[in-house]
Amino acid sequence: MSKTVIKVENLVKRYKELIALDHFCMEVKEGEILGLLGPNGSGKSTTINCILSLLEYDGGDIRVFDKEMTPKSYDLKRQIGIVPQEVAVFDEFTVYENIDFFCGLYIKDKEERRKLVNEAIEFVALRDFVKFKPKKLSGGLLRRLNIACGIAHKPRLIFFDEPTVAVDPQSRNNILEGIMKLREEGATIVYTSHYMEEIEKLADRVIIMDKGQAIASGTVDELKAMIKKSELISIEVPGLDEKVLTKINDLKNIYTVNYEDSLLKVEAGSGKHNVIDIINILQEDGYKLRKIFSEQPTLNDVFLELTGKELRDD
Repeated sequence: MSKTVIKVENLVKRYKELIALDHFCMEVKEGEILGLLGPNGSGKSTTINCILSLLEYDGGDIRVFDKEMTPKSYDLKRQIGIVPQEVAVFDEFTVYENIDFFCGLYIKDKEERRKLVNEAIEFVALRDFVKFKPKKLSGGLLRRLNIACGIAHKPRLIFFDEPTVAVDPQSRNNILEGIMKLREEGATIVYTSHYMEEIEKLADRVIIMDKGQAIASGTVDELKAMIKKSELISIEVPGLDEKVLTKINDLKNIYTVNYEDSLLKVEAGSGKHNVIDIINILQEDGYKLRKIFSEQPTLNDVFLELTGKELRDD
């Protein structure tokens, strides 16, 4: 059975009248990637800052590596890496000097630090930029430098807080691939995002946050199974009449049927033959089908059904 790396129970954080965290609970197992998913302002960053003892909180209990986390828990903090949402590097330092500085906060031996810094540079593919200062780097390269600064000391637990904000698709893919590699090397990872596709790709488990609470948790498949819609079927077919639409609507797993501008859209529940059943009805009535699409639900669909709003709404 996997060890518990982080255990948060009934965490409460208030900013005057605003309740940022409302009896929030979470648990992270050794070697997993836990995704914290929610819109901006849902409490993701506040949760991380409380876990790291960078923020005082008003109630609850936090344990990391089965020890109480406090501002002076230096033995715990040496085992933790942080990649913040905002790029946090020194403009006057080169790429190498930045990574060396942050690694030096944990590793005092110069030879060991030199080895770790070079490994971090290779890991984020910044070898060609070691003498550059941050102002000369693109947004994607800056993010990769930010990651290198947070992981150079080989932490056992790493927090990534929205690490792909405002980066190009290639850099985003490089970052996600790097995070998966870190997990393969044994790191436990907490990853916050409001990009559902990143969480779906990375996370072993997901906690969906809204208004400071965990409104749902589980694997991606478990979360999708919580909602009634499991398939969106789109078929381009001209000239449908109401009689055919009624037949489709009367099928066992169908929730909604919409038809506009020759495009039939059907929301269906779980079932192996939803598309086939619809096609059979259309073909029996002599209709010619042009294009057929079937989409599985996303985490955004889960969030929309649970909260009534889009995942990326603020």
